[in-house]
Amino acid sequence: MSRRQHKNPTTHFLLCSFIGLLIFSVVAFGLLGVYMNRKSKKTIYEVGEIYMAGMNEQMSRHFENVIKLRFAQVEGITSVVSAENNDRESQYEELVYRAQVRGFDYLAICSKEGNFETLYGESIQPINPAPFVEALQQGEQRVAVGVDAVGNEVVLFGVEADYPMQNGEECIGLIAAVPLDYITDFLSLEDEGQLTYYHIIRPDGSFVIRNSNTELWECFRLLQKQHNSETNELLSERELERFANALKSDQKYSAIFKVNGEDRQIYGMPLPYSEWYLVGVMPYGVLDETINSLSVQRIVITLLSCISVLILLTLIFIRYFSMTRMQLQELRQARQAAIEASKAKSEFLANMSHDIRTPMNAIVGMTAIATAHINDREQVKNCLRKITLSSKHLLGLINDVLDMSKIESGKLTLTTEQISLREVTEGIVSIMQPQVKAKAQYFDVHIENILTENVWCDGVRLNQILLNLLSNATKYTPEGGSIQLSLSEEKSPKGDNFVRIHINVKDNGIGMSPEFLKKIYESYSRADGNRVHKTEGAGLGMAITKYIVDAMEGTIDVQSAPGKGTEFHITADFEKAAAIEVDMVLPPWNMLVVDDDELLCKTAAGALRSIGIKAEWTLSGEKAVELANYRHKKRDDYQIILLDWKLPDMNGLQVAREIRRNLGSEIPILLISAYDWSEFETEAREAGISGFISKPLFKSTLFYGLRPYMGGDAAKDLVLEKNINLSDRRILLAEDNELNWEITRELLSDLGAKLEWAEDGQICLKKFRDSPKGYYDAILMDIRMPNMTGYEAAKAIRGLERPDSSTVPIIAMTADAFSEDIQRCMECGMNAHIAKPVDIKDLTRLLKKYLR
Repeated sequence: MSRRQHKNPTTHFLLCSFIGLLIFSVVAFGLLGVYMNRKSKKTIYEVGEIYMAGMNEQMSRHFENVIKLRFAQVEGITSVVSAENNDRESQYEELVYRAQVRGFDYLAICSKEGNFETLYGESIQPINPAPFVEALQQGEQRVAVGVDAVGNEVVLFGVEADYPMQNGEECIGLIAAVPLDYITDFLSLEDEGQLTYYHIIRPDGSFVIRNSNTELWECFRLLQKQHNSETNELLSERELERFANALKSDQKYSAIFKVNGEDRQIYGMPLPYSEWYLVGVMPYGVLDETINSLSVQRIVITLLSCISVLILLTLIFIRYFSMTRMQLQELRQARQAAIEASKAKSEFLANMSHDIRTPMNAIVGMTAIATAHINDREQVKNCLRKITLSSKHLLGLINDVLDMSKIESGKLTLTTEQISLREVTEGIVSIMQPQVKAKAQYFDVHIENILTENVWCDGVRLNQILLNLLSNATKYTPEGGSIQLSLSEEKSPKGDNFVRIHINVKDNGIGMSPEFLKKIYESYSRADGNRVHKTEGAGLGMAITKYIVDAMEGTIDVQSAPGKGTEFHITADFEKAAAIEVDMVLPPWNMLVVDDDELLCKTAAGALRSIGIKAEWTLSGEKAVELANYRHKKRDDYQIILLDWKLPDMNGLQVAREIRRNLGSEIPILLISAYDWSEFETEAREAGISGFISKPLFKSTLFYGLRPYMGGDAAKDLVLEKNINLSDRRILLAEDNELNWEITRELLSDLGAKLEWAEDGQICLKKFRDSPKGYYDAILMDIRMPNMTGYEAAKAIRGLERPDSSTVPIIAMTADAFSEDIQRCMECGMNAHIAKPVDIKDLTRLLKKYLR
């Protein structure tokens, strides 16, 4: 009976809890649904405002870009057609022609009094002429809406100009115009099926462009009559005033109107180069339907979730009693684990207490001593030195703790980079020397059979491993003891692309007991306190080292005995660093940079030199033509010319035409400009421009922009192959590889050349020295050859006392293709460099250049 009475309160408690939880869940989920519905609607409206702001900004930028383009076209007319031409009729004809080419339907000039004189099309007049004429008088660009003689609405683009007028009045501007549909079309104001629609109005509320949707027409009518007491259901008097103020002050405007019971997002902003105002309207009707549908779905999902939760809770209550014992067991285990963790932390704090207090006491004590002897410079200096040493030691303890924290949280990762084992070893030795010297210890480094110095590895963590091991060796080795670091190499089981490195750190210090060796890699572990009570440390160094070695997929072993010292052996497989690196390098050809910006010329020339090109520059188009002609007469043409589009004396296209007239079409001429290439590509191609590189001129921009032209395009290569004639040309090829000799012989023999083979540099030198004057027309020189390298052979040939030793072309033909290799070839007296595998087109181009 008592047992049943004992169970009843529990059952009653569970039942009441279940009912209470049911009520709470229903209420909570219901409130959550209401809150989420309101929040969703608010969020949708906020997103709508952001969307409208973005769309209006996009429309405004699109408007600005197109208007800028049109103004640029009008200014292009004024820049091409001079106002000083005395022949008025030809001047007008030129203006009309330029306007027609640019797609304008009307052209007129405007007098200071605001009178328009039509040159082309129907006569035009702005609807609101006063601000338009005033802007022209002030030298500003202005766009406005006007009408032609038959009543068609047009868009006027006015810029400052002073062309003579038929009636003798003073001209202040040139006005070009297109139909108003041009604005409507490029802004897509009448596209059907869009979520939003737009009006363009004036500050007084009158329409410039009126969308067919009539919802807000009444609102704009009230703006024109805002001084009256009229109001309507769309706008309150206060909101109407705010809208009007935004129009007058050219400020952005945002509001939500209610039209026919539906919300409308209104967003307005001024348009540049005009007094117009863009008003965007987005109906929320479709979105409201979506929100309502979403709300119904959310309620259904909420109810289903609530029922699911309650069913799950019911099952949990049913199984509650059966799980109690299991839970209690788990709690006991968790309690035991917590006790052990607390014990470990306590042991760590106990071990760290002395180590942390020692440098802290030194810092506090030395600070007090320095303060007491503030006038004793030597005493203060000594105190500061000791404070610095203590601070560095304390920082080391903190860094170990932080690294261990990263390891335990899984955030310590390796970063692979190309490193030099030699540089790493030298750096470690430099760091350890002061510590070793302080204890008068003997420190030796052994390097055995290290053939691969450059590997891919986390250099920072490798340094950390070596520092941890060597720092421990130094700390636990008494004064006068010895420490040895050894590195060796062997083949890696991972393959030929890897190398296995062995690292040994050995000392004759105090050693470690077998018991401690079992837990050496555990966090917060230190050897017997009686033996290391004067040695400070966090007990984390070996745990960190072990983790890093494991992350590198390596192994670490230790051998130690008390009083006999310790030896650590680390093995790791590292990927070999690639022997050939990616290098931005182009042939050392001559190039001319033409731009009126001196800083751009200097920076571009510097970037070109860094990729192996000899670059000259000039600020003048006339000077560029002069330099190109001078080079051509010397038969040392530029390989490429970089030409700015906008130059003060001659524009880039004029310069290109002049160069093409004098030099022909062989030399690539590339246009550099910040303008859109498509705008003037046709005209540029007609002027002889080969291609285009967009500013700004970064090093990579120049490299990738020039590389296609350095190899020559297909048409140029075809011309070279057809025009090159090597008949009776005798070429000496220095090449130690017989296969390469056969390939080159076959390729050049097809072009009529006679080749002779020298198996190495020494034979090449002998053949040239023993030959008659002018016997060889050119020498193709490999670099890496036995007996005598290509560098040595070229120097020796240039040093011979015979007339043709300094004039015979020597072309390096080698797989050594880095920029420093090319530079060394030039320093040894060679004329050019071509990289293997040899492209016959590049080789024939070089031979054509030097065998003229």
